[in-house]
Amino acid sequence: MLPKGGGRTKHITLIDPDKQSPEVAAQRALVAVECGTSAIFVGGSTDTGSNIVDATCGAIQEALELSMFAASQHPDASEEQWNIPVILFPGGAHAMSARADGILFMMLMNSKTRKFLIEEQLQGAPYIAKAGLQTIPTGYIVCAPGGAVGEVGQADLINPNDTELVAAYCQTAEMYGFSTVYLEAGSGASSPVDLELIKTAKSAMDCTLIVGGGIRVPEQMLAAAEAGADYIVTGTITEEFDDLQLLKERLQSLISIL
Repeated sequence: MLPKGGGRTKHITLIDPDKQSPEVAAQRALVAVECGTSAIFVGGSTDTGSNIVDATCGAIQEALELSMFAASQHPDASEEQWNIPVILFPGGAHAMSARADGILFMMLMNSKTRKFLIEEQLQGAPYIAKAGLQTIPTGYIVCAPGGAVGEVGQADLINPNDTELVAAYCQTAEMYGFSTVYLEAGSGASSPVDLELIKTAKSAMDCTLIVGGGIRVPEQMLAAAEAGADYIVTGTITEEFDDLQLLKERLQSLISIL
């Protein structure tokens, strides 16, 4: 569902159901797809209930299906453009939806509490199995500054000079059989993941590398891509624009640089 970039870094849009209505989320998701995003992550906030997550996933899926149908009616339009996976990025086992295409099944590897190492996963696994969601086994590693996810997840943050440590985490993730590693600076972080950490992570393993948090301008996007990110996630900037045209211009400025 999230293959390696194949030499080209791709973009993912994160939609937080707690920050917008399902209808607004769907509108913003369509704008992101039009701009070239490769997947929609749904989640983020740690206290958002499954009913809100489910409504948001449903609204986005319906909007994508309608756009795909509309494209099928025009010979010059591409249906494939709208064939974008909607993937859960859960804050915990309470934030699930069978209307998603898949889920990042994450271990917050540098958490100091069992809750995010194994307990939330144990609670969520039966639902995931029953819903038939495709899982993306993911080593989730929170880097400085960390933001709210670092605090809530009780993460022992990875600092810019911790290159040997991040390499060890990535090697451990690969040995566990995880397909993906996600380096996270925190939602709305004041600065993105350090570039040396990205380079080290990329060279230490053969997993798909996702990088997110604190990326707000094209220069940061390009730097993370050149450092080795297979996918770059942005979310906060999507919430900053009520005007969809302004959102489109902002996302285009970021995604077009990849």
